[in-house]
Amino acid sequence: MKLSCIAIDDEPLALEVIKKYAYKNDQLLLQQVFDNVIEAEKYLQQHTTDLLFVDIDMPDKSGIELIAGLSKKPLIIFTTAHKKFALQAFDMEAVDYLLKPIQSERFDKAVEKAIVIAKGISKAEDNDSFLVYAEYKLVKIVFSNVLYIESMQDYVKIHLQNEKPVMTLQTLKKVLELLPAEKFQQVHRSYIVAVDKIKSLQQKNIELINGTQLPVSNSYSSFIKAYKEKLRN
Repeated sequence: MKLSCIAIDDEPLALEVIKKYAYKNDQLLLQQVFDNVIEAEKYLQQHTTDLLFVDIDMPDKSGIELIAGLSKKPLIIFTTAHKKFALQAFDMEAVDYLLKPIQSERFDKAVEKAIVIAKGISKAEDNDSFLVYAEYKLVKIVFSNVLYIESMQDYVKIHLQNEKPVMTLQTLKKVLELLPAEKFQQVHRSYIVAVDKIKSLQQKNIELINGTQLPVSNSYSSFIKAYKEKLRN
């Protein structure tokens, strides 16, 4: 699998380094490079790409501002000389964050993460399951076998009945998009639960059929109210 990509950086030397690494990496197809955000923005309005290498600190507009303005966001790998931008980068759900001067091995590692995420999750044809990329292979996850799904920084951990958990490089938000809303609910920034696996609940806590207890954050407390109403009816 090859990812199409473009690179944006106002520093000519940094852009040359990314070009060199991209051409050497057989998992990438470099489409264009840009030394200013305005031209890159025009290109992205008319073309699609799988992956974007973008500097954060640029004169006309920051890389973060560029990404925030895109209606359809590709996978993002931020490049910068400043560690101070790391938190902002990950808030944008970036695949990775490369500090300059970028080393070849570190570049390839970031690309591999992007490849895994691109392969990482998709709907299965039977509509009763979804597919994740884990341990270098596609794994089928049947909806009815899921207890809960846990966010673990760059990964999600899918907890299953009578099977070991499956770890995949993915965001909780992306997983939630593929799950049927009537069967799964997010109850915390770190947890999605299978509704039919709930044994009991209180205002701030859920107990699953296997005894696992999960917190319910204030942001998702409306789920508790709706679930109780459903039980009454």
